[in-house]
Amino acid sequence: MAGLAFSQQDGTLSQPATIHEKWHLFTQDTFNPLTPVAGAFNASVSQATNSDPRHGVGGAAYAQRFGASTADIVTQNLFEDFVFASTFREDTRYIRKGREAGLWPRAGHAIASAFVVRRDAGGTTFNWANAAGTAASTALSNAYYPPASRTGGAMAIHFGTSFVGAGLGNLAPEFWPDVRHWLGRHL
Repeated sequence: MAGLAFSQQDGTLSQPATIHEKWHLFTQDTFNPLTPVAGAFNASVSQATNSDPRHGVGGAAYAQRFGASTADIVTQNLFEDFVFASTFREDTRYIRKGREAGLWPRAGHAIASAFVVRRDAGGTTFNWANAAGTAASTALSNAYYPPASRTGGAMAIHFGTSFVGAGLGNLAPEFWPDVRHWLGRHL
């Protein structure tokens, strides 16, 4: 999942996140009501396509996929938002562009956040926290994925989809406030 959304007029944060704030970001992202929803969605897609993790078919297989998907989300949050964000001194909090920026620039900004992140010292850098966090989460998944899903190819696909998924996940904090506002006016 992506970092919490922040929005300021100039699109910057006044202070870098402290280690305590990075831990809080991890816990808030992890214990978010959308975490089990995302786990259920990922498990449903995997179940419908009978793809990784290769648990088979049926209710028990779905339950295993749901557990694995939720564990993937939690471990990626832990490694990205806390462990490697602290190690590499990166600030993984997501800053919304806001309605004024327009649809496509906002979508591009959200997706690009998987690749570019703010440094604690200022400026931007490649999102090493996302890359290393995704790699660590992918490696750890070998502990609970079935043997058929522990191949190099399966791990590469898992890494790639999780890495890019971090950027796609930021579409929600970028656009949800607008959707919620629109729903409030029309319902």
